Amino acid sequence: MRLIQSLDKVHKKRNVLDHLPERDRPGVKRRLRAAWKLTDHEAAIDRLEALTGELSHSHPGAAASLREGLAETVTLQRLGVDQQLWKTLSSTNPIESMIAICRATSRNVKRWQNGDMCLRWTAAGMLEAEAQFRKIIGYKHLAHLALAVEADLTANRPASTAINPVHAPAPQVAASAV
Repeated sequence: MRLIQSLDKVHKKRNVLDHLPERDRPGVKRRLRAAWKLTDHEAAIDRLEALTGELSHSHPGAAASLREGLAETVTLQRLGVDQQLWKTLSSTNPIESMIAICRATSRNVKRWQNGDMCLRWTAAGMLEAEAQFRKIIGYKHLAHLALAVEADLTANRPASTAINPVHAPAPQVAASAV
């Protein structure tokens, strides 16, 4: 979930800027981009929190918008993603392209009968989109990203939900009907 949200910087920037008067937008936009370009996670958080603090006095709506999901917008920095892969994952273009292809695939359906039909047409559209996909720039670093995500999930998992294989509960066996 966090990774998906980190991809949404474009929308976060748009939401923040919508709360500002025209004259203030270019400066805030520059500062957002500069913070998101930093490779150091803590430095990026510090800059975004400083901007939030400044905006909270003059434009509380913009500050609240930036504060909401602030940590998620710098997930790629926290995970130490390679620059090539970072560029790909920072863009919403791949997902928007897939959505457009799914819409085009199902555009001639006139009568949607039920949810299963929607799911089938969405799956058909995704298969069509898959045929048009290209290699992700930085794809060689995907294994490193997967390990970083797993390590992050393990580190952030509360102790009560962590499963110790030695003390894991035995699987439940359903009673057979005789």
